[in-house]
This record gives sequence, structure tokens and C-alpha cells, in this order.
Amino acid sequence: MGHAPRPAHQHRENTLNMSGKDKKYHPQTQVTHGGRRKEWTHGIVNPPVYRASTCLFENMAERAERSKNPSAHHLFYGRKGTPTQWALAEALSELEGGEGCVLYPSGIAAVTGAILSVVKAGDHILITDSAYDPTRSFANSMLKDMNIEVTYYDPLIGAGIQDLIKDNTTAVLLESPGSLTFEVQDIPAIAEAAHDVGACVLLDNTWATPLLIDAFALGVDISIHAATKYIVGHSDVMIGAAIANKKYFRRLQRRAHTMGQTVSPDDAYLTLRGLRTLDVRLRQHEASALTIAKWLEGHDEVATILHPAFESCPGHEIWKRDFKGSSGLFSFVLKRGEYDDTAHFVDDLALFGMGFSWGGFESLALPSEPAHSRSAVKWEAEGPLVRLHIGLENTDDLITDLKAGLDRYGAWLDSKGA
Repeated sequence: MGHAPRPAHQHRENTLNMSGKDKKYHPQTQVTHGGRRKEWTHGIVNPPVYRASTCLFENMAERAERSKNPSAHHLFYGRKGTPTQWALAEALSELEGGEGCVLYPSGIAAVTGAILSVVKAGDHILITDSAYDPTRSFANSMLKDMNIEVTYYDPLIGAGIQDLIKDNTTAVLLESPGSLTFEVQDIPAIAEAAHDVGACVLLDNTWATPLLIDAFALGVDISIHAATKYIVGHSDVMIGAAIANKKYFRRLQRRAHTMGQTVSPDDAYLTLRGLRTLDVRLRQHEASALTIAKWLEGHDEVATILHPAFESCPGHEIWKRDFKGSSGLFSFVLKRGEYDDTAHFVDDLALFGMGFSWGGFESLALPSEPAHSRSAVKWEAEGPLVRLHIGLENTDDLITDLKAGLDRYGAWLDSKGA
């Protein structure tokens, strides 16, 4: 099997409006300078934390003028934002190459808010079968209650998705690679089929971030991020973001304002601070994860590596075509045992924590059961699955920790004759 060579960082150049002039910058520069307008920073490096609920008007004329467009970048009411939130939204929009960005208090709020901006009662939405489990819970509860029909599809369906499109299909939600099992989807093929019937294409782009894939160039209309993860990078902020193209941005923004979606300026500030180091952190996450995955591939207890850069991962060829690299999150399948047996692997790990997030500086290990969240395609594997997030620790130390855990796991199975 083996992993493919890491693609060269052929980062696109985006045209931005920084300091009032149109310039072309690479993403490494964008994450450093995005959102740093002089009228917001007042000459300091980082945009300050502007905390506000009430914003004052000088007079009735100013109130009337600002009331014409409360969403514009002027103070109106704290929920509509201050320069701290505007700076983050602008930086993310520039980095992604979209028309505009809406911030949300969590990643799942961004997913659900984006969906609700493009569907209504009586509509039909297609959702990848490998979607983030809270996304699936939302679809199975609230969308069902709203009389919105949901169909889950094989993440590897590609252009075949046209056979699932109905007269009332208005949206297709992708997640590439998929949660837990990391199937890489053929975004251009799916987007073309969706756009043929006027449906909106939404992508949960949390794994790749805007640095590793050009979502809009591939046909995506709304790119969604659990910024809690790699963009924040320090496991201490809950925040989501959705960046839309010109066709969908105002709809996305209006729905978010109507539903009262907002983030605190303190959280926006911390997210901006994390954004500045995203490029260098992501490069290290990638390199370390490839080292760990390659080591696991040769271990006797490991059956399969589910990492998009490995040939064993479904959709690997699409990853090579569409992505500029990989991040630090992947899974592996064990050759034997059951889900409950994995406690003997993870419980005494010294450097890998166990938690329901990723993207921070610390490594995580999470045994999972994908079969419980599948309906379009049955999940079958030799043994249980473990998802790893590889942090910024030394890889030799991480390998030592994993080896000890796998030794414990193997000894346990041997003792019970498995």
C-alpha cells in the first residue's frame, strides 16, 4: 500500500482587498494579514477585543443611516458584530475565496445554520452517509420535523448522485474526507449534478481547512468549518464559520441574523490568534500524522489505514487530484477484537487523550463504531476502528506510546483466546 508523496504546496493566489488595495497573496500571507484593517486595529498588530451589547448613535440621522443595512461593517447592536468579529469573518472569507463569512457559536451550529438557509418545508436534501454524527442527528430530528426529506448517499457515489436527485432536491451536503472513515468524495462530479437542477452544494471542510483544498473552484457554494478545531488550534474555543459564494451569502447571512447567531468577541479574538499560525501548525500535523500512519501500517495488529494519502483509503485518487496535502486526523482498523476490547489499548495511553474533538496541539485517540451511523452503505471491517488526531508532540514519543497500547491490546486478546 504505502502513502503517496505529499503534493507540493501549489497554493492558489487569491485577490484580496487588504489595506484598500487589490493584491495577490499566498495563503501563508493571508492567515497572517487577513482582517487587519487599519480602521479596526488602530495601528496595533492584533484587532482589539471590542465587547459590546449596546452601541450608541450620535443622533437620529446616524441611527437612520445605520438602520438601512444593520449587517454592514458599522456598529449597530452587539449581536450584529464589532470589529473583532468582522476581522475574523473577513480573514476567513478572504482565505477561502468566498463572498462573505458568517460566524456561529459552534461547528454544528454552522452546519445546521447553513442547511437551514437553503432548504424549506417540502424540500429534499442529500447528505453523505459519512457525515459528522451531530449533522445526522439534526437531519433525523429537526429536518424531519420541518417536513424536509433526507436521503443519505454513498460518499463514493460521484456522478451517480444524479440518480438520487428529485424534483424537490434543493441541497447536497458533502463532507470530504468523511468523519471516522475518511472516504474522499468526488466534489466536482457531485457539484455538477447538483447544479444541473439548481441545488446548493454545501461542504463540511473542517478536515482540510481552506489551506488544503480550494472548495469554490471545485463547485462548492457554501464551505463550512468547525473552526473549533484546526483554525483555533488550541482546544479552548467553540466556534463555527460558513463561507458562501455570491449567490448564497446574503441568504446565509439573513438566516443567521434572524436566528440570533453570534459569537463573543473574546472567542473571535482567540480564533484570529489561532488563525495566524494555521499554516505552520497544519504542516507539522501533516508530517507527524504521515509518520505515525506509516508506522501503524506495518504493525501486526493493524489491518487498514484510513488516511486519504494512503492507497488503502477509499477515494485516495481523488485526494491526489483535488487536495494540496493532508492534516493530522485519520483512522485505522484493527485486525481482531471488538469495540469494547479497545479499552485495553486506549485507557493507559500516556500522551493520547480521549475526547470528541481534534485540531489542537495535543494528540487524541478515539475508538468508534461507524456502523451505528450508516444507512446507505453498510460499514464492514475486520476489527474495531480507532480515530487518531496527531498533535505537535515528538513522533518517536507518540510511537512509543502507541506501541505500548497495541502490545497491551494484543496481550489482552491473546489471554482470552481471540
